[in-house]
Amino acid sequence: MIILGVILLIIGLVAGISILWTIGVILVVIGAVLWILGAIGHAVGGRRHYW
Repeated sequence: MIILGVILLIIGLVAGISILWTIGVILVVIGAVLWILGAIGHAVGGRRHYW
């Protein structure tokens, strides 16, 4: 999810499409939160690890 967010950020910045940039930021933030929760041991979506 983080990688997809970064790709959308780059495409949005290069192409000048603001909606892609916005979606990219949201995906990066959600991916980072899920990664942190999985890393500290909380079950995310029924799984012990997110990655």
